Amino acid sequence: MGVLDDFMVNPNISLLEKTRIQAQVLVPVMRAMRAEIGRDKADALVRGALREWSKQIFAEIGKSIEGSAGRKFAKMNSALAEVTEREVTFDMHRRDRQALEFDITSCRFAEFFRSLGEPELGALLICHVDADIADSGGRDVSFRRTQTLMQGAPCCDFRYKFEPR
Repeated sequence: MGVLDDFMVNPNISLLEKTRIQAQVLVPVMRAMRAEIGRDKADALVRGALREWSKQIFAEIGKSIEGSAGRKFAKMNSALAEVTEREVTFDMHRRDRQALEFDITSCRFAEFFRSLGEPELGALLICHVDADIADSGGRDVSFRRTQTLMQGAPCCDFRYKFEPR
């Protein structure tokens, strides 16, 4: 069993394919809700629901991993890297006991959601996962990202800091 099986649902399909399936359902629902109750209210409802879902699923995955908060983060982050690496290109700047710093310079997830005109949905389904996994690290891990390709920036800047043991 893989660390992210509960998130991936079916380990036989890629994360990009899973995301496309989710979008196939969510985009029409979002558009219908926007038409009925307005864009701001509909987007707020979907944003709240998807953020809560993501936080819950990664909190549960974290509970299933033995060890420190830092170990939980490391296991989940490594597993996420495995399922996303074929969909992104990145430049590594630093990887040591104190920090992990890299920029994603191309992202098939961002390309997909931007082509749908739904980058906010893409951010909810894909980008916010990084913050939820960092949260599993508790005080041992801090995470900062100031921009994303999904938002139209030239790269996603990932900056993790690790507290010394």
